[in-house]
Amino acid sequence: MVDCKDTRKDFPMLDGKTLMHGKPLIYFDNGATTLKPQCVIDAVCEYLSSYSGNAHRGDYDLSHQVDVAYEEAREAVQHFIHAKRKEEVVFTSGSTDSLNLIANGYAKTHLKAGDEILLNVAEHASNTLPWFDVAEETGAVVKYIELDEEGRMTLENVKKAVTENTKIISLAIVTNVLGYEVPIKEIAEYAHSKDIIVVADGAQSVPHIVTDVVRDDVDFLAFSGHKMCGPTGVGVLYGKYELLEETKPTRFGGGSNSRYNSCGLVTLKEPPYKFEAGTPHIEGVIGLGAAVKYLQSIGMENIRKRELELRHYAIEKMSQLDNVTVYNPNSEGAIAFNIKDVFAQDAASLFNTYGIAVRAGEHCAKILDEFLKVRTTCRVSFYFYNTEEEIDQFIEACKKGDDFLDAFFG
Repeated sequence: MVDCKDTRKDFPMLDGKTLMHGKPLIYFDNGATTLKPQCVIDAVCEYLSSYSGNAHRGDYDLSHQVDVAYEEAREAVQHFIHAKRKEEVVFTSGSTDSLNLIANGYAKTHLKAGDEILLNVAEHASNTLPWFDVAEETGAVVKYIELDEEGRMTLENVKKAVTENTKIISLAIVTNVLGYEVPIKEIAEYAHSKDIIVVADGAQSVPHIVTDVVRDDVDFLAFSGHKMCGPTGVGVLYGKYELLEETKPTRFGGGSNSRYNSCGLVTLKEPPYKFEAGTPHIEGVIGLGAAVKYLQSIGMENIRKRELELRHYAIEKMSQLDNVTVYNPNSEGAIAFNIKDVFAQDAASLFNTYGIAVRAGEHCAKILDEFLKVRTTCRVSFYFYNTEEEIDQFIEACKKGDDFLDAFFG
């Protein structure tokens, strides 16, 4: 296993030369996207400069080289999430695309009026808005599983929300604001006893914890490459193979069909290829494969341990400040907080004057305010390459309190 503290050298943006407001970058917005290690950059550049042909299109050596690299990335992802077969891995443009494919390609063909879809108010827009659309088109109903007083999802509350009409439960394994991990394995076991499909949003979990789709028995899983050291614009839809067979593609074109005729008779390829119409994001997929291998070289258990160390360190320091409100001190993911009497976006802009990148706003979870009773928050989210020294600088910035505005406008 690689010591996480030694990984900073792998990231060009952490060499001290990347400046923000004239200061070396302190990057605490990893929940939005992560920085990229040199090995991922090299993999993308190598494809673009050395074998930049198309995938699954040509009958010549260069195209074969692309095919091999592309499918090796699929196998790397298969092993990373412990899927049974590589054909259960569909490349998409990201979590949003994957969740929309599940909603439009599976739910709209399987649900009817009166069927229920269960979410919770902490879900990201990508795991909320597609289900609203499904409900509008099919007559299904979106309902919400109650969170406990801290904002956690519990199996008990899932059981309370399920009725004989519940057909789909769609939940983030780790929510992007409150950062609590749901008991997805137990939820899936209970849901399947009621013949309910379980959709898992892994955007905030796959980059941080061991993912095992067989152990957890989820039916679908969506995640993004850019949140796990990979390129932007590429992601994964995992689905149990028999469910992918039942799922209708939402895009049609070259590469997704075996043949068609002028009468409109179309024979689609088997999964995953029936979902990958058109020229794929080849360099993105190859970069994602390199990112997966990089994370595996560090070890997901090692990454998880390091991130928890950083979070616990930050919470201990923040709890000593009388001008900071933390909304989720006991979770294991991002930290949602506010500087007292300072609007969240103003606070983020002012952290910027110290070279610190944090997120502010509603974080694409626009109904979470019904639970938090506050509309906007600041969010810091760590990754394994962050350090306690960076957190110390962040804490010093937090202490400025009312001086923030003077520092910004002065």
